[in-house]
Parts: sequence; structure tokens; C-alpha cells
Amino acid sequence: MGIQEQFADAQRRVKTLTKAPDTDTLLELYALYKQGSEGDVTGSRPGMLDFKGRAKFDAWSKKKGLSRDAAMTAYVKLVDSLVK
Repeated sequence: MGIQEQFADAQRRVKTLTKAPDTDTLLELYALYKQGSEGDVTGSRPGMLDFKGRAKFDAWSKKKGLSRDAAMTAYVKLVDSLVK
């Protein structure tokens, strides 16, 4: 199975988690997903009062420069560690 298929499978499996991961893990999942599916972050950083949007933007921007394949691989490994 190629990385694209593993990435798609991990996206399905993460939705079956019985317990929500902690905030840091959720942000890591989001950032790796976005980097793997869209590449480097685009647009401007959300405003000061948009705490959630700002945290998501910052997490994704930390992945800047990471290749899509590397982000997909890291996402799959993270999901594997959460789905037991």
C-alpha cells in the first residue's frame, strides 16, 4: 500500500477513536494532515481573538518545508500510535 492509501486509511481510522486526544495531539494531527494534503501554510495568521484558528495556523506553519510525503508518513505513524 502506497503512502497515499495509508494516509487515506489513517484519516478513516482517526475518526473511530473512542476518546479524543489531548489538545497538543489534535493540533499535531491537524498540522500534519494539512501539510500532507495541501503543503505549506498559506494566507495570513488569524486575529488575536480567534484563539482556535490562530493555534491551528501556528501548528501548521511549524511544518513549513516538510515534504508532503514526510507529513503523510508522520500522520500515519501518529494515528497508528493513537488507534490501538
